[in-house]
Amino acid sequence: MKQPNVNVAIMSSKEVAFILYGDFKSTEFSDNFNGNIKAEFADGMIRLKTLTKEYKSVHEIIFNPVDPQNESFLLKGVTIGLQFHWEQKQNQRFSGSLKIIVENENLTVINIVPVEQYLTSVISSEMSATSSLELLKAHAIISRSWLLAQIEKRKNVEEHENYSSEFINENEIIRWYDREDHLLYDVCADDHCQRYQGITKSHAHNAEQAVQETSGFVLMDNDQICDARFSKSCGGITETFENVWEKVEHPYLKTIIDYKYDPDGYNYDLRNENDAEKWILSKPPAFCNTNDEKILDQVLNNYDRKTRDFYRWKVEYTQDEISKLINKKTQIDFGNIIDLIPVERGYSGRLIKMNIIGNNKSLIIGKELEIRKVLSDSHLYSSAFIIKKENIVENIPQKFILIGSGWGHGVGLCQIGAAVMGEKGYNFDEILLHYFRGASIKKIYD
Repeated sequence: MKQPNVNVAIMSSKEVAFILYGDFKSTEFSDNFNGNIKAEFADGMIRLKTLTKEYKSVHEIIFNPVDPQNESFLLKGVTIGLQFHWEQKQNQRFSGSLKIIVENENLTVINIVPVEQYLTSVISSEMSATSSLELLKAHAIISRSWLLAQIEKRKNVEEHENYSSEFINENEIIRWYDREDHLLYDVCADDHCQRYQGITKSHAHNAEQAVQETSGFVLMDNDQICDARFSKSCGGITETFENVWEKVEHPYLKTIIDYKYDPDGYNYDLRNENDAEKWILSKPPAFCNTNDEKILDQVLNNYDRKTRDFYRWKVEYTQDEISKLINKKTQIDFGNIIDLIPVERGYSGRLIKMNIIGNNKSLIIGKELEIRKVLSDSHLYSSAFIIKKENIVENIPQKFILIGSGWGHGVGLCQIGAAVMGEKGYNFDEILLHYFRGASIKKIYD
């Protein structure tokens, strides 16, 4: 197998401004292109303008660098952290080819780049590129595995057009958010997939070394590349794949305790409400249970550090706040919110289904990310939380308190836990096989 290219969607907008540094040839026009260019969505097509010329509209265009080793392009106003609490815009620079397509009445900008080059940026974008080498090597193998698995999964989704990621009836709205969103490219560049910020963040010695030393290595489950997942903090116990996404069981994505031994005094199947509450209200030892600033700096970028409490956290809403929030997010008038009732939890205590009870309407929602979206202006840190109600007046709580555990979906590698393991002297293969039990590490290309 040769190293493949990956198609990464960077941004989507009605108008895109970019700068080509060096000479680029296009698939649609005979001119060489460089400098400042603007692309606009117009009448269902792409209208291209330079400082001196306007070109006929096209449906799709690719700009290929004449000298791929030395030429690059800059995209202006790229949104990162989409719908998260730290959402912001950046100018980002990329190597490789620039592709523009029409998608959903917008222009989508795609970077076509070799996998290993993509990974160097991902490792630097997901965490500090000066993190411990063992952590970065582990993350390089996870990111490579996930990416190649998604490329295969995209082919399968295209072949099975009846694939669905939501089930809706009068009483339930169950959604999950995964690969089926991306049928015109392999992956996106934001947290929905993996953070990718081009060469803006890729030039750091440790990240480059980690990718080079693990080039071509992936996690395998028998003869299949593992759909390797990761999140910021599992909260001390990881979740299974099928409780977050579709009902497909992966033996290497089962629940594990994120520590070298199982803490005493707990039942580790947190599907039971009492066991989940006991776990969430305590702080058992775990690799990801750390406040070590040196370690956290390896995993959390500046915009991540707006969140300081992630192993255990608390969010409070007044009745007015939560009723308006749920109405805004669901476009359903529940009236006053009377209760939020756990219906089903995963093994890590993460809510898979939750019943919203209002005085106008009751509805069960899921899965975990849908619950997080409905209960926050951006994303609630995780769905592993318990609900407390206070100051109940005529059966209507005036305050809801959510006490939670972890940050993210909790499936696969726990980034903060892995960072702690790296600092404690664990090798990259030990880190990987701690989180992906039963998987093997194999080199599939040079």
